[in-house]
Amino acid sequence: MAGKAKKQERLTHLDRRGNVRMVDVGQKAITRREAIARGQVRMAASTLKAIVGGKLKKGEALAAARIAGIMAAKRTHETIPLCHQIPLDAIEVDFRAGRSGTSLEIEARAVTSAKTGVEMEALVAVSAAALTIYDMAKAIDREMEIDSIRLVAKLGGRSGEFIRSGERG
Repeated sequence: MAGKAKKQERLTHLDRRGNVRMVDVGQKAITRREAIARGQVRMAASTLKAIVGGKLKKGEALAAARIAGIMAAKRTHETIPLCHQIPLDAIEVDFRAGRSGTSLEIEARAVTSAKTGVEMEALVAVSAAALTIYDMAKAIDREMEIDSIRLVAKLGGRSGEFIRSGERG
């Protein structure tokens, strides 16, 4: 940003000497926190039709992917080394066919009442759901692509609200 001095942000998972650390949240207040993440799996139109129509030989892909996303969110702290284990009040994973007819849109919403946020849980849920869709449909479409996994909204906590530009929260 030319002409404007930007405050130097500090990486919270590094100590003053640059060593990796888990953030101490012990003094933070318990507050309600919510995060929404999205991603997509791009595929052939016939693959999307088979997934949405429940016509895959492996079974009901959307149900399997929803369960995978929920289970993964609950175990985020076991996958991402510096994440805190937090209680989830809710985790929802939803799907919709993309407008192009060649993508499956995935959205995860994670909610907690805790001392730290649930962004990683929502992102992990989308990732696991996308990988499960790939696994369920790879026999008919090995060219599927997992794409655009991102945080789109975060509510609550000390840093306040975040809504990604151009996205609905």
